Amino acid sequence: MAVPRNSLRAFLGQAKVNLQRAISKNEKVTLVIGNESADLDSITSSIVYAYLRSITSSAQSPATLHVPLLNIPKADINLRPELLALLPHANIEQDQLITLDDLPDLDDMKQLLLPESTRWVLVDHNALQGKLGAIYADRVVGVVDHHTDEGKVPKDTGSEPRLITTSGSCTSLVINHCREAWDRLSCGTSSTGAAQAQGDTLMEDEAVTSLWDAQVAQLALASVVIDTLNLQDEHKTTEHDERAVTYLEAKINQCAKIGGRFDRTTFFNKINDAKKDLSPLTFEEILRKDYKQWTENGLNLGTSAVVQPISFLKSKINKDSDSNDYKALLEASKKFAKERELCVFSIMTAYEAENGGFARELAVLAVDDRGFAACKKFSDSSSEKLQLDGSDAEENGEHWFHVWKQGNLSCSRKQVAPLLREAMSA
Repeated sequence: MAVPRNSLRAFLGQAKVNLQRAISKNEKVTLVIGNESADLDSITSSIVYAYLRSITSSAQSPATLHVPLLNIPKADINLRPELLALLPHANIEQDQLITLDDLPDLDDMKQLLLPESTRWVLVDHNALQGKLGAIYADRVVGVVDHHTDEGKVPKDTGSEPRLITTSGSCTSLVINHCREAWDRLSCGTSSTGAAQAQGDTLMEDEAVTSLWDAQVAQLALASVVIDTLNLQDEHKTTEHDERAVTYLEAKINQCAKIGGRFDRTTFFNKINDAKKDLSPLTFEEILRKDYKQWTENGLNLGTSAVVQPISFLKSKINKDSDSNDYKALLEASKKFAKERELCVFSIMTAYEAENGGFARELAVLAVDDRGFAACKKFSDSSSEKLQLDGSDAEENGEHWFHVWKQGNLSCSRKQVAPLLREAMSA
């Protein structure tokens, strides 16, 4: 079913009710889900796509309620300070977000959320992974993504898009895909319902709907500017991102309540400062914050993206000892990896260096014999491409561990993870 135009806050409430009804009464439901790392881009692209697809329609795509599902448990929302800083700009509270905790327990999921009653749209990834993937992978009906196409989504996705292309932010692709329908809604007659609901004049109603639009636009804009460093990262920024930012800023500026005082740089700095502040988190929480996992050739690969340097992680572990000692980092990383039954684990850092420039580091750990050959192959085949400059390293019968400075700054996890997976697949 379609939903009447409303605020994001009201939409999320209706979406949560719809999901619970689908579970309790075996009704059909469409879910929009980002990847397992649930970074800001995954979260905002799922919410924005679900919202716009639920309230807009075209001849090819009838409006139906889409439920945005965060691919994390509710407790892990607190590990994302940038999201917590952003939510007030969209008039959303964290308890209103829909998470994995809103699904049935895994043992009951197949019976309570019947696969044949579900449709899944993927954003910010194009292969449903993990426990959800084991149950619902063949129920995927659409995708919007900026990673390498893994060929898991059907070529014909019907009324949902199959959009996989390069961009700095997946949310940019969502906005550019939905903008025509969003504009028709803003210029059409749908605002009459809001006026009647508010009991206000048409002019006041337009003020309400422009506020709703500005709240959605800020939610989307945050991911685009974070992922492109406010369009200043030449390695990641694309035309898709520039178009999206121009469009979203226009939506914000059309709102009298917000537009007059909105400054994109100030907005970016607020969200970015929150993202970089990892001080309240433990070492394990930092690794969980932006974590992804794959299985290749029977081997499990885990990757954690961190917005502070390796030295910061060392200091987190070695609070009362030499922060340059990598041994404690090695042991803590092994513990994290073994708890997840990984063969290979990597930490990818991206941060602002002391000279004000951008920097990357890469740590790769083989936990057991099965991962040794893959890590050595990765080192041999990818060191030149990634311009890896080694510092800490240890190889023995128990583990294989290397920490490098990464000279090729254009290669983020979108490029590095496939290289690791390729080394594991042979």
